[in-house]
Amino acid sequence: MPVSDEQLVVTAAQAGADVVRARYGTSLTRFEKSDGDFATIADIEAEKAVIEVLRTARPDDAVTGEESGPDEAGDAERRWLVDPLCGTLNYAARTMLVSVNVALRVGTDVTVAASADPFAEEVFWTDGAQAYVRHHGADVELTPSADSRLVDVNLDPPFPNKPRFRAVRLLADDGFVGRFRPRVVSTTLAVAWVAAGRRAAYVTDGDLRDSVHFASGIALCRAAGCVVTGIQGQPLHTGAGGLVVAADQETHAALIDLIGDQFR
Repeated sequence: MPVSDEQLVVTAAQAGADVVRARYGTSLTRFEKSDGDFATIADIEAEKAVIEVLRTARPDDAVTGEESGPDEAGDAERRWLVDPLCGTLNYAARTMLVSVNVALRVGTDVTVAASADPFAEEVFWTDGAQAYVRHHGADVELTPSADSRLVDVNLDPPFPNKPRFRAVRLLADDGFVGRFRPRVVSTTLAVAWVAAGRRAAYVTDGDLRDSVHFASGIALCRAAGCVVTGIQGQPLHTGAGGLVVAADQETHAALIDLIGDQFR
């Protein structure tokens, strides 16, 4: 029986997570990129594992991997976006806060996506209509909640909207710390946590269109019913770019107002 896209995306993310988990704590060869960024042998091997699963089941689909880049089919209708280890610096420092992200873009829409936590052995996934977390083979539907007041802020570059907007300034904003409790996890696992009700919101700058890092988390949050916009409250991937994803309208409105203070 042919495997469905939603089954495939979970299997692929789990394959990458298996490699990441197995490599944890071992000696990791580093491959320098640019501006202090680097990949490790775990990134490379996890990406190979994910792509092997995808290629076996969907040999005609295109793939973009964070480490290997896009294949030659630049205008393919179906393209898999693979981030084999989001949180490489965490991982290299032996911090178990990482994710393996896999998403399928068909045309302009992400139709299925998964973010696997290798150490909690959870896979957050969506079929494009609903979002779930799978743990030990059981699926539970995701329910966003702002009750924690925890807001994750991405401090990693690039910062295309500086000097007008810098996410780091939120951490010193009296209005922000008076209402929310800031967190800096430094992995897009935190975006999936918004869909799961473990974070009230997530904020980042950047151009995120076709991002291997963010495509999965954005799809999860949309399917779970979160509020998802750019950093000025505009439609995603327009205007100033960036991302604000929140569990509810009230939380989103408060964050957009605080961010707007910087632009003003």
